[in-house]
Amino acid sequence: MEKIFYTYLILTENNTLYCGYTDNPQERFKKHLLGKAAKYTKSHKPIKMVYLKSFPSKSDAMKEEYRIKHLSRTQKEELIRSDSNILNKE
Repeated sequence: MEKIFYTYLILTENNTLYCGYTDNPQERFKKHLLGKAAKYTKSHKPIKMVYLKSFPSKSDAMKEEYRIKHLSRTQKEELIRSDSNILNKE
């Protein structure tokens, strides 16, 4: 079974969006909550994961993370509402 990778956006308590990639979204979010995943989310408390998209390779997920980090806030909000967001299908 091949590993699936994900790119995600987390909404923080000060209404900012943090972007990252992982192979285990649930565990990664738990680490963010504990302040053990990234310096940014250690000082900007995560509220919830608002965007999640799967990729067949780590490289693809990292490329999407890079692309998302260069989007405007408005473009990120459009992405959150888009059909590509796995969380919109649950």
